[in-house]
Amino acid sequence: MSVHQDRFDFTAPVVPISELGSVHVTNVGGAGMSAVARVLLGRDVPVSGSDPKDLPVLDALRQAGADVHVGARPESVDQVDTVVVSSATRETDPELARARGLGKRVLHRSQALASAADARRVVAVAGANGKTTTTSMLTALLIDAGADPSFAIGGELAGLGTNAHAGGGEAFVIEADESDGSFLVYHPEVAIVTNVQPDHLDHYGTFEAVQDAYLDFARSIRPGGLLVACADDAGSAALARRASDSGVRVLTYGTDVSADVRVLGHEVDGFRTVARVLDGDEEVRLAIAIPGAHNVLNATAAYAAAHHGLGVGADRAATGLGAYTGTRRRFELKGEIGGVTVVDDYAHNPGKVAAVVGTAAGLVQRPARLVVVFQPHLYSRTQDFAVELAAGLRPADVVVVMDVYAAREDPVDGVSGALVADAVRDLAARDGGPSCEVHYVAGWPEAAPLAAGLARAGDLVLTVGAGDVTQLGPQILAAVEEGVRR
Repeated sequence: MSVHQDRFDFTAPVVPISELGSVHVTNVGGAGMSAVARVLLGRDVPVSGSDPKDLPVLDALRQAGADVHVGARPESVDQVDTVVVSSATRETDPELARARGLGKRVLHRSQALASAADARRVVAVAGANGKTTTTSMLTALLIDAGADPSFAIGGELAGLGTNAHAGGGEAFVIEADESDGSFLVYHPEVAIVTNVQPDHLDHYGTFEAVQDAYLDFARSIRPGGLLVACADDAGSAALARRASDSGVRVLTYGTDVSADVRVLGHEVDGFRTVARVLDGDEEVRLAIAIPGAHNVLNATAAYAAAHHGLGVGADRAATGLGAYTGTRRRFELKGEIGGVTVVDDYAHNPGKVAAVVGTAAGLVQRPARLVVVFQPHLYSRTQDFAVELAAGLRPADVVVVMDVYAAREDPVDGVSGALVADAVRDLAARDGGPSCEVHYVAGWPEAAPLAAGLARAGDLVLTVGAGDVTQLGPQILAAVEEGVRR
């Protein structure tokens, strides 16, 4: 049973932005919530907010005109008209409880974004894997094309230093979250679905319910709009067929021979990738600044949505992808010291982990090794998918598994990072493949020194997970540097 069900009606009419009044955003330092605040500020909506931590983004929001503070202040909602929360905000949150008691309008963050879309041409990007990168690529493409899009992304665009913007153009690119069903609020003109996989079962219960939710998402596309779906993913391909049978216009992409926009091949040069794509009778060259076959698919999705959905010329769309310089925490290079290179990635479900670890393994020049530091995200996901996460980690030469990053959940008896570490060991013992050295560290402070001590000149160290594992990169580099000095 979902912890999110029955709290929000994602099929309710969108509140016009003119009726929002002044808005208070809880947990405003988070990626999704700060994006809402930035877009509303850009639409001249008065915004206040709070966050438990004094994060750098709070200063940026203050400079943009928001009245934000550290720590909950229930009285701060007294004079506002609308309070915006996320699914992770518990009803016991002091500001939310106060807002409920005063009868204030309470909106989910997706509902506030839908209000800010305000009759623009919405492109909503959904999928278990790849949606942040695809959203970022499409945004960079449209900016390069001079379209000045609005955007709200779950990661920071490296070239712009922000995750959201209220542009003056017609397009509004939104990373749509399927985890709680909130992607149903946007009613986009163009929707991208990168893949449909059995994730977020804490909310949906079954994979069949996940698939039905994506079909509802496809059916929410505005009349005459377009669904761009990946032909290589079984779940997405099945969605494309069901959506087409429902009367939705569908365009598929991928390496599969059935794809409408077909990837013919790609070459990787360091962290850069160049792909050949067949679009109808025309062959198009797509160049992106990050490696990986999965990122070729992400780029192809962005190209297809821009060209076939928004009417950007094929050459202009292909060229625009070259303006994408990366997204924070998506195969983000943290540095290189003593021949050890450190890269950080947000991957946290089995598909993401398999894609990023596989990509990194392909970049390693033997006899150098791939060292992966993985932090499981959510007790429920660790419990449900320990074996699948282990399979994604298996291509690494050395695996360090940290304990679970709880996020919105309470601990579950018997569930820890040791489940994943043990599963990796079991796989390595059974499959007869290359050896894999596996470590489990229960304490957060132990991870960086251990990883640095394991790494050798030439190795690639990859920190992976949706939690605070991202903070380890600089610590690992510092520890390696200290070892070099010795």
